[in-house]
Amino acid sequence: MSRYRKRLPQLGGGLFLADAGLETMLTFQQGFTLPSFASFVLLREQPGQAALFAYFERFARLAQENGTGLVLETPTWRANPDWGRALGYTELALAEANRAAVALVAKVRAAWDAPGRPGVALPIVISGNIGPRGDGYRADHRMGAATARDYHLAQIATFAATEADMVSAFTITYPDEAIGIVDAAAACDMPVAISFTLETDGRLPSGDTLAEAITRTDLETGGYAAYYMVNCVHPTHLEPALLEPGPWRERLHGLRANASRRSHAELDDATELDDGDPEELGDEYLALHTVLPQMNVVGGCCGTDERHVGAIARCLTGRAAPAATA
Repeated sequence: MSRYRKRLPQLGGGLFLADAGLETMLTFQQGFTLPSFASFVLLREQPGQAALFAYFERFARLAQENGTGLVLETPTWRANPDWGRALGYTELALAEANRAAVALVAKVRAAWDAPGRPGVALPIVISGNIGPRGDGYRADHRMGAATARDYHLAQIATFAATEADMVSAFTITYPDEAIGIVDAAAACDMPVAISFTLETDGRLPSGDTLAEAITRTDLETGGYAAYYMVNCVHPTHLEPALLEPGPWRERLHGLRANASRRSHAELDDATELDDGDPEELGDEYLALHTVLPQMNVVGGCCGTDERHVGAIARCLTGRAAPAATA
């Protein structure tokens, strides 16, 4: 049974950390081969399960150390019908993978959010992670909202029958898919967050402004989404989008940025990891927080790891960096 589905604690304020660049960490730092950049395939065998558990524990520890809450995203960004089929998963096997992903992060929560455990300031929320039907960097093949609803409904319904408190759709490139996902979540009575991705000019790959995408999604879904986020961008890529004023900015509660300032096309062609400067990234989050004070769900995306999320946490909580060791 879910803990927070009827009342998401991050909507009540307080800082909530998220994790980092799961797939880039597994690929570039730990040497895993992820077909189609799909981390959920690691759930098939014990070594992969252990690696995923250890990964999520890093961020539970960071949340404890910084006195924050935590949103744990399941490793299911690619676990939707088209990508699953390409990876050899049947419909039943794909549903089981999504359930197994929730069970894995629920074990992390049980270990770190146990009643009476000292040092945990805010709750740990489990989010069923949804990725786009397409590439994630391009909006070449678009669905209408109704088709997008039908496409994503099975994965969301699977999450609704687990301990997941909510679902979150990441790296969404155009508004129609976002609208369909929100409609599917509403049909399953699941809270949902929508995270758009942006190009270096602050626009979605579809060409829509962030203001247009959020406003239209809210308008066509009755404002059902719990909140909006931005991911797989550098903070400097978000800045042009924020030049447009309006109430849409109050709906933007989260950021999971890339370590790199490179464009999506450049990242696609990269053969080495660009992990940027963790402390600089933390300072950039702090600067954004002054213009987006409601931004309280923060983590990383491509190229980031616990160093980056730790720096972000320290900057936003005003904690000092740990002393260097000899």
